[in-house]
Amino acid sequence: MSDETTGAPTDGLWSRLRLIEGQPLPARADAYSALHDELSRRLESGSRLDQRETPGTR
Repeated sequence: MSDETTGAPTDGLWSRLRLIEGQPLPARADAYSALHDELSRRLESGSRLDQRETPGTR
């Protein structure tokens, strides 16, 4: 693996994942679900921002 693929995320994701991994399985499942929801919201909001900045082609 190269250094590009093994570098730790800079926004605290890596430490959050390590914290989740240390939890009991039921709590881990809930934490991963919450993380998934948060990341999905971030992606969706970024997508909407990109669409507003790009002029329509219609």
